[in-house]
Amino acid sequence: MATLFVDKIDPQSGTSLEIGSSGDTISVPTGASLTVPSGGLSGQNYPAFEAYQSATQTGVSDAVWTKMTMNTETFDTDGCYNNTGSTVTLNGISTPAYSFAPNVAGKYYIHGKIFYGDIASTDAYQYVSIYKNGSEFSRGQRRTVGTTGRDATVSVSEILNLSVGDYIEIYGKTNAGNGSLNGDAPLAVFEGYKLVE
Repeated sequence: MATLFVDKIDPQSGTSLEIGSSGDTISVPTGASLTVPSGGLSGQNYPAFEAYQSATQTGVSDAVWTKMTMNTETFDTDGCYNNTGSTVTLNGISTPAYSFAPNVAGKYYIHGKIFYGDIASTDAYQYVSIYKNGSEFSRGQRRTVGTTGRDATVSVSEILNLSVGDYIEIYGKTNAGNGSLNGDAPLAVFEGYKLVE
């Protein structure tokens, strides 16, 4: 077995670098380390994130789309999620409050779930929507009938084709009257990851 000593390998312009062939095994020996670039390697679902509401979200107006304040990160592999209440710059990208802005283009699985506490209205609806760049992209819905108070969990999932500079948010709406959204990790979650392509 021959040993090749180099500092850097670059593919030709306009091509992809391939190491090994089908059926080969590429190994990293014990004691050596592999640095994963931003965006991950093929076979890894990076960037990835999960955030939730740390407390009940109050001030939710009747029949008005309200951004969900998912302010606590469970994980955020590439620093692409903004868990603050204002616009900040992450990875050189202007990222609105409580939003995900990928630093790598590709297809992403996005999921949102919110919990409406003690809905008490005749024929009430509850929505949760994924917003892309400030506009609704995909919606989940639940409807309750009658006047008896009840809790309602609503979720939505979607695969989106995202570019660097896009941003994703989660919004909710109900016509059950002004109120609040109960929030903690099991009840209100915003999460997503890049699909391996």
